[in-house]
Amino acid sequence: MKHSNISVFVPHIGCPHLCSFCDQRTISGAQHLPDGDEVRAVCSQALAEVRSPENTEIAFFGGSFTAIHEDYMLELLGAAKDFVGEGKFRGIRCSTRPDCIDRRVLALLKEYGVTAIELGAQSMDEEVLRANERGHSAEDVVNACGLIREYGFELGLQMMTGLYKSSTEKDLATFRKLAELKPDTLRIYPVVILSGTKLAELYLSGEYVPYSFEEAVEICSEMLGEAEKLGIRVIKCGLHASEFVEQDMVGGFYHPAFRELCESRIYLRRIEQLAGDCSFLKIAVPARDISKAVGHGRSNILKMKEKGVELKIAPAADGSITIIERR
Repeated sequence: MKHSNISVFVPHIGCPHLCSFCDQRTISGAQHLPDGDEVRAVCSQALAEVRSPENTEIAFFGGSFTAIHEDYMLELLGAAKDFVGEGKFRGIRCSTRPDCIDRRVLALLKEYGVTAIELGAQSMDEEVLRANERGHSAEDVVNACGLIREYGFELGLQMMTGLYKSSTEKDLATFRKLAELKPDTLRIYPVVILSGTKLAELYLSGEYVPYSFEEAVEICSEMLGEAEKLGIRVIKCGLHASEFVEQDMVGGFYHPAFRELCESRIYLRRIEQLAGDCSFLKIAVPARDISKAVGHGRSNILKMKEKGVELKIAPAADGSITIIERR
């Protein structure tokens, strides 16, 4: 059964740092601070509408949750806790910074029914972390992950590709270091450059030159494919669709179907391997994957044509990728 979240956005308050890429109002699409009563109202309505509450978590996103004032954090958690348990939602998810995790915080989160914690690691390269004013180290990520596991929470990690002072080699190294921490879930965000941020200043001055869109798709698709092989569930690839992002972005890698672009690229690599040196290839793929195999705007069909291969794709009867004809 597919997992889902009831998202409650807590704007950028309490966080000790303003990172180079961060405009939290834009990312969360919210400035209003929800209170306990609003959380109860959101959860009550969702509980009446969600088909599978046992596969749904209440999720506090938008800022560094454990960095907000403790009384306010506990007000929100106390309201959400009333909707967790048998016949209700399965638990509570929150996102925070690696340096805002300690034993006391984890004990409180456990007491209030939190089941999953996502850490915004962003990079495991010290130069990249410093250049983007993250305010924490790679060691902080490792230590926080160890504590989260020790207290029995589901562990989620978040990383960004294409940051200032990063490179494809550094991004892939970050992915591999995060994978070694064996997270249950992973979010991969290609950088979106938002107006009013330090990153936008660097970009507009020419100091920061981001990847091309093609490079962003290539590296993220490689990570997505590797995560699948490692059994790491990638719950997001690309920033979520938002009118605020579309209005405020000045550069970077935003596309409302970014994950599908990456999945199509993974399919293209498989197709290239199956094709070898042939000039005609007809394959069958799972019906649900037809659009990914064809590619956005028939991109995979066209790219294979550029390589001198006529590609035909049909739905598979048994849900696997098979060669129907190759010559």
